[in-house]
Amino acid sequence: MHHPFIIGNIYKRSSIHLQYGGNPQAGISPSSRYPYIFIFSGKAGHQHGYKDEWENQNIFSYTGEGQIDDMKFLRGNLALRDHIVNGKRVFLFVEDIRSFVKFEAELTLEDIDFFEGPDRNGKERMAIKFFFKRAGVHLDYQIEQIHSAFEEEEADYNMPNETERKGLVTSRVGQGAYRKSILFRWEFKCAVTNYSKNEILIASHILPWKDSNNDQRLDVNNGILLSPTYDALFDQHLISFENNGKIILSDSLLKTNYSEIGVTGKEIIKKLRSDNHYYLEGHRKLLL
Repeated sequence: MHHPFIIGNIYKRSSIHLQYGGNPQAGISPSSRYPYIFIFSGKAGHQHGYKDEWENQNIFSYTGEGQIDDMKFLRGNLALRDHIVNGKRVFLFVEDIRSFVKFEAELTLEDIDFFEGPDRNGKERMAIKFFFKRAGVHLDYQIEQIHSAFEEEEADYNMPNETERKGLVTSRVGQGAYRKSILFRWEFKCAVTNYSKNEILIASHILPWKDSNNDQRLDVNNGILLSPTYDALFDQHLISFENNGKIILSDSLLKTNYSEIGVTGKEIIKKLRSDNHYYLEGHRKLLL
């Protein structure tokens, strides 16, 4: 479908609002004249321990608006949540220099979840994470595999209550936006084997939770998606991986023990990013 922006082109933000309307100060800016919603991604969220980013080449995660206390589905957050049913198109721009922005892509909402992080005043609060895909792109994995309120026929978009909130914290990577980021990052496949049964894949931190600071615990680059055998060995520091993805076997187990559970020693992860290397270096130091 035709739209007025060209991917990769630079636009003056004030000119966008002059032509299409919308709040020039907001990160989420619904047009007042067209069925468009503009979202602007920059570095503002980094100081609060989170950032907007491409989880993979087709999925972009975007943090909702609201600088103080829990984020709520109001204004821009509400517009994004309901953009499909309201017939609004979402356009992503990334800050370039000064008052200029680069057009990245048209997006379609796929999922929503929550995570805990500091607000502008440093107070812990629940924040909203939107997961978008590039408009018109067919994904090889099924988003329906994810269980979330967004998929329910009568969706419950309220913030987690105190009991649920505690669960999001104590489960670490078992629930919420972080696990979904890892699922999207690895495209719903074990990083080692490409096994894709989502229900039993495990999202783990590379640098252990207890050894990570708050920013590292939220960093998707500190996460890896593994099938149970590899996760158990990785978690117990019986295997690790080189920066090129090649598996490292601990001498604590005999080669026959590895082969009995299907580990050959020839495994390699092909989709590591350079941002994973720092965490892998820390994990290798813990190899038994």
